[in-house]
Amino acid sequence: MTGYSISKHIDNSCEVACEIKSVNHRFLEISTKPNDLSNKLDIFIRNTLQKKLDRGAVDVRFKFNQTSVYSYAVNKKSLKNLRTLLSDLSIGDPKNISLSDIKNFPGIFESKQENQIPEAVFKKVFLNAFHGFMKDRSVEGEKIKKVFDKKIKKIAVLTSGGDSPGNKTRLSQLNSKIGKLNVNLDPDKLNQEAALLILKHDVAEELERIIFHLDSMQKELSSKQAKGKKIDFILQELFRETSTLSVKLDKPSLKELALNI
Repeated sequence: MTGYSISKHIDNSCEVACEIKSVNHRFLEISTKPNDLSNKLDIFIRNTLQKKLDRGAVDVRFKFNQTSVYSYAVNKKSLKNLRTLLSDLSIGDPKNISLSDIKNFPGIFESKQENQIPEAVFKKVFLNAFHGFMKDRSVEGEKIKKVFDKKIKKIAVLTSGGDSPGNKTRLSQLNSKIGKLNVNLDPDKLNQEAALLILKHDVAEELERIIFHLDSMQKELSSKQAKGKKIDFILQELFRETSTLSVKLDKPSLKELALNI
């Protein structure tokens, strides 16, 4: 089932956005981006989704910006080594070394980006997007259910209007046609062939199965634990019975009802 949601967090130090979207899939497949998210956060996202979802290809994408704040430090041990070296070489006054003198010597002057976006911010933004995502999937599911209900009712109406003639009526019709041919046939053989022909075109069993499958479909759609694979199976069975129905029926008007189903 498809779904989409996006959530944002903005403050003085950072801006974080989380986008979640899903499309239909046979299994549950989760993708998180960017790839350098912490393992702890990635596991939290996957566990949260797996508790609520059974199927679907789900894409979780983060976008973020942050204000850069740096800290600076001098490696005193390295600076001492440099002063000792300059003293030994009698180059200048080791005590009057300036920043411009040491900035090109690696390992003495150090800078580090201090601020990182707290993991709690990522979780908060994700959960907000996740709640919106589940709501969107629910709305989509209700729309799909309405489509199913409408089609089920229509099939039920077509099925009720497609009753085939009774066996006695069929036998009478066949005898009437044989009589018009003005040929001599063995009555027992004729009755036997007529019975086989009537059985061949009898669709009572198919109609009963179609009604049963429609009822099963409605129950599954009304269940809070509805499974997509089971719905797929019921649809396949409905299609199979309806195909058999369209083949068996010989009356054009009834065959048209089967095709409409």
